[in-house]
Amino acid sequence: MIVGRLTQAGLQPNRLATGGLVDRTRYYRFTFDGRVLEGHPGDTLASALLANGIRLVGRSFKYHRPRGILTAGPEEPNALVELRKGARREPNTKATTIELYDGLEAASQNRWPSLAFDIMAANQLFSPLFVAGFYYKTFMWPAALWEKLYEPLIRRAAGLGRASGEPDPDSYEKAHAFCDVLVIGAGPAGLMAALAAGRAGARVILCDADFALGGRLLSERLEVGGMAGADWAALTEAELASLPEVRILRRTSVFGVYDGGTYAALEQVADHRPVPGPHEPRQRYWKIVAHQAVLAGGAVERPIVFGGNDRPGVMLASAVRSYLNRFGVTPGRRAVVFTTSDDGWRTVADLRAAGIEVAAAIDARPEPPAGSAKAAERAGTEVHAGAVVLDAHGGAGGVRKLAVETASGRRLEIAADLLAVSGGWNPALGLATHLGGRPRWSEALAAFVPGEPLPPGMRVAGAAAGAFALGDALSGGARAGVEAAEAAGFAAVLPELPATSDDAGSTTPLWQVTGARKKAFVDQQNDVTDKDVALAHREGFTSVEHLKRYTTLGMATDQGKTSNVNGLAIMAALTGRTIPATGTTRLRPPHVPVTIGAFAAEHRGRHFRPTRRTPGHAWAEEQGAVFVEAGLWLRAQWFPRPGEKDWLESVVREVTTVRSAVGMCDVSTLGKIDIRGEDAGIFLDRVYVNMFSTLPVGKARYGLMLREDGFVMDDGTSARLAPDHYVMSTTTANAVKVMQHLEFCRQVLWPELDVQLASITDQWAQYAIAGPKSREVVRRLVDPGFDVSNEGFPYLASAELTVCGGTPARLFRLSFSGELAYELAVPARFGDALARAVMAAGADFGITAYGTEALSVMRIEKGHVAGGELNGQTTARDLGLGKMLSTKKDFIGRIMAQRPGLTDPDRPTLVGVKPVERAQRLRAGAHFLQLGVAATAENDEGYLTSVAFSPSLGHWIGLGLLRRGAERHGERVRAHDPVRGGDVEVEVCSPVFVDPEGKRLHA
Repeated sequence: MIVGRLTQAGLQPNRLATGGLVDRTRYYRFTFDGRVLEGHPGDTLASALLANGIRLVGRSFKYHRPRGILTAGPEEPNALVELRKGARREPNTKATTIELYDGLEAASQNRWPSLAFDIMAANQLFSPLFVAGFYYKTFMWPAALWEKLYEPLIRRAAGLGRASGEPDPDSYEKAHAFCDVLVIGAGPAGLMAALAAGRAGARVILCDADFALGGRLLSERLEVGGMAGADWAALTEAELASLPEVRILRRTSVFGVYDGGTYAALEQVADHRPVPGPHEPRQRYWKIVAHQAVLAGGAVERPIVFGGNDRPGVMLASAVRSYLNRFGVTPGRRAVVFTTSDDGWRTVADLRAAGIEVAAAIDARPEPPAGSAKAAERAGTEVHAGAVVLDAHGGAGGVRKLAVETASGRRLEIAADLLAVSGGWNPALGLATHLGGRPRWSEALAAFVPGEPLPPGMRVAGAAAGAFALGDALSGGARAGVEAAEAAGFAAVLPELPATSDDAGSTTPLWQVTGARKKAFVDQQNDVTDKDVALAHREGFTSVEHLKRYTTLGMATDQGKTSNVNGLAIMAALTGRTIPATGTTRLRPPHVPVTIGAFAAEHRGRHFRPTRRTPGHAWAEEQGAVFVEAGLWLRAQWFPRPGEKDWLESVVREVTTVRSAVGMCDVSTLGKIDIRGEDAGIFLDRVYVNMFSTLPVGKARYGLMLREDGFVMDDGTSARLAPDHYVMSTTTANAVKVMQHLEFCRQVLWPELDVQLASITDQWAQYAIAGPKSREVVRRLVDPGFDVSNEGFPYLASAELTVCGGTPARLFRLSFSGELAYELAVPARFGDALARAVMAAGADFGITAYGTEALSVMRIEKGHVAGGELNGQTTARDLGLGKMLSTKKDFIGRIMAQRPGLTDPDRPTLVGVKPVERAQRLRAGAHFLQLGVAATAENDEGYLTSVAFSPSLGHWIGLGLLRRGAERHGERVRAHDPVRGGDVEVEVCSPVFVDPEGKRLHA
């Protein structure tokens, strides 16, 4: 912070001597294009630039025309700058939304070599060529030049600002909040809504994108309750801050509305400082779940399309009032006001009150408000009723004179350096349409207002609802706050409404002034002119969606907030249709630009896929486990013991112990999905190839799931715990993919089914207890009264019970090892304790912990398919599971699985292999070749998918996919490994190596 002036004279030449809400006792130093300037706390970058007499701030996208500041808010299309330097450089930031701070560094963009002299401004000479559809028409031929010439040129010319290209040194956060009432916007309507709901005791979150609350009350000379509007806003803010259930989020833009009362918001935590503080994020992404919401986002003033309307010095009338009344800055010395509404006359009065000469007031209506017109004439302002501005003349320095056509057709010129334009107001209704609602045209307001359906639980108040008068905004906000609080279950009372200044007014729309000689811009950021809209009409692009994409109207960073309605109105006139018949484009989130860093937050580097640990991880660490990353999880791979020389020796011991006694394996990482509802069984019938609606309660069944193309997606078991309650298990690697698939089926394919899903993988710890002694271990764990005998709890049984003295649990008799086995699940918080309890209960039987390697060995010995076989390229028939495909029902993938290519008998199918010379080692990935043939792709007949050393057999074994494999048991082939130099003769056999009769499984 600077305590004194940089020089005694010449700085801030356009700062008014008095007025405004900035702190004139303190000074901030900042730079723009290397030039050192000054401003005050409370300024935005835009207001500080104007205070320093800087009007040219950027160049347009296509023509590189000089551009100034049009607005005072987030709807700004022109004043885009680069902030900061180095790794923190941020392009395309609106100067109107940047809170000034000491040391701010800003630079103009899209110019070379300088802002004042931009060589690319020569593009204006070729503007007859650079019309709508230019790229589509020009770069089609010859095709050979696309990659060599056209694409490099377009890429070099495209874009506005420059990304830093360096790693972002700042951090970002994600946060969740829950409330009864979310109020979006802290203008007069939003403050009243928050006050009404907050006084009722509701949990209220009030979000506003600005760093100061009050909305237009900060920018207008209006009174509320007998005091200045800004003072009333400050008193209301103080009361809201004192209410215990009210949270105020400044610098926070709500940018998206989603299902279930979910709202997305971006909080700019430290963007108003050069560097975030220690442990402070730069920005915070909020996910807010609200029972009710009040949208009070205000309205956006419309410009008018006329010649040269993009010149620096042409501003919206409301923006001029903002700079005068809020920031104490005059954007010019000699002003003209061009209006089609009563609102524009307030700018005339405010300019005069600030001591600024108003050369003329031009009202396109034949009868302007008599009182305002007479007051202007008495002050020496020319009043022209029924007149229009044809062209704004000037250069890079800004507007110098205006060409005006009077009601009689006479043309005259007026010297001015500031033109304030008021074309009416458009409610900021974007958030009201994000869930499918369409805006409704209001002839009375000449604007779109929120239509039906609104997002569930949302109310719209104030200018966002078309209530532009201050008194109407306050009363509408109060009613919306009361209704929202009552809908959330609170008894609310309508607060007493303060008296307000009279600011009612009318608007007669004027979208376009014809007869201009200069270019007239509809979308100033993307350089879309009225002639581009006319060209789109001539070439058949009359649909609003086609118009948008053909001309790029409304596709810039401002998303057409100042251009869309004018563009639609011009197209409506060209087609002879009404504006509502012409329609609107669909508005989608984000409502305002959001940085990628905020979306990603800490999800980068190792945090992009953070390592997940099972509830029993600490216990496994104590046992000296060697861990491996399995999907998102860290799993115990094996448990070495003193004296074991390598991993294989440890794995052999673990497998041998499980086969002869008992072992425990942590299988918490398997996907677990809770499925409930009256139609849960029908739902599973449709996603699995086999039947589940007939599964008895208390039983589990192995299921296979296909993709839509007929290939296997995943396998697992589903247990039925109640008539309307199933628990599905998936493979670890496919848990997320399966959940996404099921949600798509539920929400999109069969929304009529009564079924709900919840991922519960993290909520339950689960352990496999396997081996001949496993029943005895389980018997010691379950509480008395539950029968775990083979008769009382047979293979594929499931139950909810308690263990270890009352701990809720789920028990499944499932086996991945081929042995008598169970899976015991408890809530995750008991996971560590259960691991210790299982090991203690099995100590007498020599229990061992075993990891994923031993698990893999035993599943290969038993012929169970897993990741190597479920690779997305295999069918149920390939895996020997063709008999599971039900012929009594339909299921996803059924038809596509019957394609000739997928039922070809020559397809590779699952087999087991063992080396002819038992001492030889097998390696996964080796290709199968007939004996004596060359190792070529033409002779390839399949490959080894999984291999293991089998302690049960004393040699290496493997599973593989071999052409016509089911017919070739007993045949010898080669397992050729060209990468590792292996070539082993193997015998084709059944994939089930251990206990093919399944006697151990059913013991």
